[in-house]
Amino acid sequence: MAHTVKLKTTTFVKITEVAGFTSHYALARAMGLNRSTVARVVTGSLQPGTAFIAGALVALAPLSFDDLFEVVTQPTGKAPDLTGQARTNR
Repeated sequence: MAHTVKLKTTTFVKITEVAGFTSHYALARAMGLNRSTVARVVTGSLQPGTAFIAGALVALAPLSFDDLFEVVTQPTGKAPDLTGQARTNR
């Protein structure tokens, strides 16, 4: 079975609001990322990568990985696409 990291979206949004981040732009600047990357991860259209995870932990310190993310199991045969390209069967 394959595993991947998933953002705890509801928790993440609440924590960023409490921390004073009023926009994806402000949060992205603190995380060292593009606003679009933050928005795509928060909406679920992109899985968090290492830069997002590290940026979130720095911007939202002293929170830990377990506060913001969870490791989830993907169905067998459905490994995460880390290239950003669609897979094709040949």
